[in-house]
Amino acid sequence: MKKFPLFILLVAALIPVLTSCFKSDEPSSQNSDWAKANTTWYEEQAQLAEGGNKYYKTVTAPWDPAAEVLIHWYNDTTKTMGNIKPLYTSMVDVKYHLSLYDGTAVDSSYLSTSPADSLFRCRLNTGVIEGWAIAITQMHIGDSCRVIIPYNVGYGTSSAGEIKPYSTLSFRIKLVGIPAYER
Repeated sequence: MKKFPLFILLVAALIPVLTSCFKSDEPSSQNSDWAKANTTWYEEQAQLAEGGNKYYKTVTAPWDPAAEVLIHWYNDTTKTMGNIKPLYTSMVDVKYHLSLYDGTAVDSSYLSTSPADSLFRCRLNTGVIEGWAIAITQMHIGDSCRVIIPYNVGYGTSSAGEIKPYSTLSFRIKLVGIPAYER
């Protein structure tokens, strides 16, 4: 009989764990309109064309075929093609602007002075969203791109400061350097 209360406590402790396993990725009613607008905008960007050619290139992560971002290079990539590209494990120096699909400015490295004026330094495989790593591993030093990151490889169903759950992110990124690059 003494084991029965212990059993009840164990079951009660497992209920939140088990229900979280079946948690839906569907947005709550308060996020539903925002999620739909972000998804629609991403799909519209994917279909944009200029002069009969798609404006963005869809890039899929080699490590996850379901993870993709849209990239548009601003520079002539034939001039940077000989420059090195970062690896997934590389530390990179970039300059960037981040905004939401509706144009709301969220963040910018141009507000930073460390490690150098306007630079943001990070390791691609730790501490950054997956969409960021997908995009930057496609760039050569000197490339400038606009990158559209859907919520599933951005902040997902979580919020981060001004970034709401289900947010599609729009980055302007310039890859400045790869400190301590090893071939």
